[in-house]
Amino acid sequence: MMARPLDYSRWDHIEVSDDEDETHPNVDTQSLFRWRHQARVERMEEQKKERQDFERGSLDNKKKLEETRKKLEDLSACAEAETKEQVEAQVLKLQMEMSELKKQEKEWKQKEEELTKKEKLTPWNVDTLSKDKWEKTVINKKPAKKAEATEEEKEEMQRTFVEKNEKLCKKFGMFKKYDDSMQFLTDHPELVCDECANYLAIWCINLQVEEKTALMDQVAHQTIIMQYILELAKSLDADPRACVKPFFSRIKTADKQYTDAFNDELDSFKTRVRGRAEARIERAMKEAEEEERQKRLGPGGLDPVEVFESLPQVLKDCFEKQDIPMLQKAITELPEEDARHHIDRCIKSGLWVPQDTTTTTTTTTTTTPPPTEHRFPTKVPDENTDTVLRRRKATEDGDNKTDSEQEEEDDSPDDEKPPGWQCRVQ
Repeated sequence: MMARPLDYSRWDHIEVSDDEDETHPNVDTQSLFRWRHQARVERMEEQKKERQDFERGSLDNKKKLEETRKKLEDLSACAEAETKEQVEAQVLKLQMEMSELKKQEKEWKQKEEELTKKEKLTPWNVDTLSKDKWEKTVINKKPAKKAEATEEEKEEMQRTFVEKNEKLCKKFGMFKKYDDSMQFLTDHPELVCDECANYLAIWCINLQVEEKTALMDQVAHQTIIMQYILELAKSLDADPRACVKPFFSRIKTADKQYTDAFNDELDSFKTRVRGRAEARIERAMKEAEEEERQKRLGPGGLDPVEVFESLPQVLKDCFEKQDIPMLQKAITELPEEDARHHIDRCIKSGLWVPQDTTTTTTTTTTTTPPPTEHRFPTKVPDENTDTVLRRRKATEDGDNKTDSEQEEEDDSPDDEKPPGWQCRVQ
């Protein structure tokens, strides 16, 4: 049995507003298309209204027919309570209404057939070629922006990122070709973030501090690439990972204005890196100097270097030569107030350390007269400033001694330079 061929005649007449018919040269083609479209829309509106009027009239006829039928049934049920003449009159009236409604029903059916036939003969157009079986509307809502992280959270995120991706960040920082960088970021999209840009920037500063200028220039170039990708994502309000390929496509074929802006940003970044590196070096030197100064502070909290520089030249010479008699003599020659001031500062800074005048044993404590010499030990004990005045008095008394007494004291072993002599000012 042969298959029945498909009937394509339905497609022979399709009405299209901008059908490519030949028009008269004096007729505007676009205006003609608009007129055709307007006429088609008006015909469709008339057909739609006609169909609605038919459905409304047919529905009213059916309702009336149903109500009349129900009245006849009710009248038959209550026929015993009414007289025969009244029942017959009402039944006759209802039957006439029923007959008229059935006649109208036939007319509505005939009208429906005509309307259906007319709709079938109407040419198809873009609105009637097909109908939606079902439709669904989905509105993509933009996710709510997360609250900005606190400084502690940012530090924790940065630390976690570096622990996981430090090697990858350093590898990206060494690429020189755009194609290699694009492929690497495509394979590792987790690097396209602010944490990676921060790590590269800090790495640049560390390299500059280590005076690795050439390597710093290379890493700085990759840092600006990452920053440009992040800025492009912000301007487009898009995911930074989706902006990797668009950026490299742009930079590889960019005009002179775009490349000049890129290079200017790169030079500016290098300048900022050098400034930060210099500031870090200067801060480290100050910290080292302060640490060294704290280590050499004397028992009174004064810096021996600063105290030494403030001394009169005659006292400086005594400390430089490490000559105790010369120092004792120089002190006696100074005014008492100046001598007390300088000696007090020397003791507090550890430059001048008188010998201990108190000897302690397990049984008794004996106080001995103050000695006539001093030393400069590295480890400085606490001492009062009256030793200087006692030393001045001892010197004056020595001037009144006889020559024999002076010779005996000169032969005394106490005049030898004590062990451990050391000047703290180098």
